[in-house]
Amino acid sequence: MLRSGQRRIAPMPHVTSPGGQGWTPGRRDAITDVPGIRVGHWTDRRAATGCTVILCETSVAAAVDVRGGAPGTRETEVLAPANVVRRCDAVVFTGGSAFGLAAATGVMRWCAEHDIGVPTTAGKVPIVSSAVIFDLAVGRPGSYPGEAEGYAAAVAARAGGVAQGSVGAGTGATVAKLLGNEGRLKGGVGTASITGPRGLIVGALAVVNAAGSIFDPDAGHLVAGPRDPDGRMVPLPEAMHRRTAQMDALLENTTLVCVATNARLEHGALQRVAFQAHDGLARTVVPAHTMADGDVAFAVSMGQVETRPDDALTVGLMTVRAVELAILRGVRLARSVAGVPSLG
Repeated sequence: MLRSGQRRIAPMPHVTSPGGQGWTPGRRDAITDVPGIRVGHWTDRRAATGCTVILCETSVAAAVDVRGGAPGTRETEVLAPANVVRRCDAVVFTGGSAFGLAAATGVMRWCAEHDIGVPTTAGKVPIVSSAVIFDLAVGRPGSYPGEAEGYAAAVAARAGGVAQGSVGAGTGATVAKLLGNEGRLKGGVGTASITGPRGLIVGALAVVNAAGSIFDPDAGHLVAGPRDPDGRMVPLPEAMHRRTAQMDALLENTTLVCVATNARLEHGALQRVAFQAHDGLARTVVPAHTMADGDVAFAVSMGQVETRPDDALTVGLMTVRAVELAILRGVRLARSVAGVPSLG
């Protein structure tokens, strides 16, 4: 198998880490270090698909920023600054492209059974914001999570450690597809957390299914790049030179990110956190936000820690770092599925 860090490139200014090794991880080093966050997976390794649920029913605000050219989403407009709700009860990441959005219905059913949702005159309506990756070409054709699978992931959600790698929505995830699917490598789910001053915590969970190459922003290493038939990782400039129109037409990629914090941020500041989550994405995935990717970042405030005016900047920097680490772990901890090789 290939090992991470085999190829080294000169550090790139736009992927230099903001603070690098100075950050302190949370106790679990996972998004569940943020109180009130629970994560559950449903995984089908034979079909190479799955879904991941991030329960956040006590959140005080939620925001989203969509930057990929080929997104698949549900209940994201409800989080827009001009709209009334601007929070959610759960975030669902799922395989199966647009078909997989059905998994959110199962999470809604689970939330309704537990009296979770926005109060209305007809009862509570759960707000379950969702986004998809394209994994239909990896495992068993026509397989994707549905309502039952989303419900099962919600049932499995826990506040403890989070399984990473080829699980949940990352089961069929792949990366480094700039030269087509023949040279791709396995992606997956990764998570990380950062602790800051006065008890501030930021956690991130990422599903890495990118067209681009994966870089370590601290060392400047190419972690996962498109491979030649002999297994050599092709440097980014060479890969771009060798691309064809057929390769450019592939719309089978997406990196999904959810950031959670215990900081009580008003919606405008939280929207900025969603923006900054994409900074961490772009430091590790190159290129990011292409027309062939559906990159989406959610940000959730659980609101346990009152903030000062300068905390928004601190939380933003913590966000960038947590997202970097989550993306790297999603690739480094993945294992081979459906014949797609992994780094380890």
